[in-house]
Amino acid sequence: MRRLTIEEPVSRAAVWSQRLAVFALVVAGVSLLLARSRGADPAAALTVFAAALIVAGFALILAGAAASIIWRFGFRGAGQALLGFVLAAGLLAYPAYLAALAFALPRLNDVSTDLASPPTFLRTARTRAAGVASEPRPLDEKSRAAQEKAYPDLQTVKVEMDVLAAYRLALSVATDIGWRIVDLQPPGPAAGSAAIEALDRSSFFGFPSDIVIRVKPGATSTAIDMRSASRVGGHDFGADAARIRKFVAALKEAPLER
Repeated sequence: MRRLTIEEPVSRAAVWSQRLAVFALVVAGVSLLLARSRGADPAAALTVFAAALIVAGFALILAGAAASIIWRFGFRGAGQALLGFVLAAGLLAYPAYLAALAFALPRLNDVSTDLASPPTFLRTARTRAAGVASEPRPLDEKSRAAQEKAYPDLQTVKVEMDVLAAYRLALSVATDIGWRIVDLQPPGPAAGSAAIEALDRSSFFGFPSDIVIRVKPGATSTAIDMRSASRVGGHDFGADAARIRKFVAALKEAPLER
């Protein structure tokens, strides 16, 4: 005698959770491709990425709904719901991390080791060709106080060498850590201040940040100051401070005979 076996239906919420999660990943990939290839301006790339996050949010909600339906009615689709949840949660993890940084860190996109007299960016044909349009706005008192509180370790580095040797050392370190050198202002015949302007890009979207390093001779030592300003957005999520720390750490570890 043959038995009739009726399989439980598959949860439609689980199916759509997986589909939306996969679609969100594809859209996020497109936004990253547009940003890193400079195929679209940053605002457009971020808009596409935001759309991917919205879709991922719906996928997460459907995964939760599917879990409830499967538990209550014994429907199939647990694997699809789990996959949809994992993919959507993984995509939403990065913006959640940025949100935490935005809450913990001050809203800054221009950070310097010298708040009283920040290094100025070079305004030359080379810097304009690199996309450096103009000098960032000066920091107001509130922003200065916020930086001092959040990043008290960002200070002028003083080295026991002449300005030319310090300039060469700073240039070598900036090159070694992978920054693109945009323009140079070597020390003058009278051993005046020198400047190095460079460009770095964020690791995720590849958005540009402008960097200027000032090398200034003193009575007994040479002062090296640095400034990093992000072009995109009003909050750098600590990236500019991290960039300065990276340079300073490499500078202190570099051999002095360069």
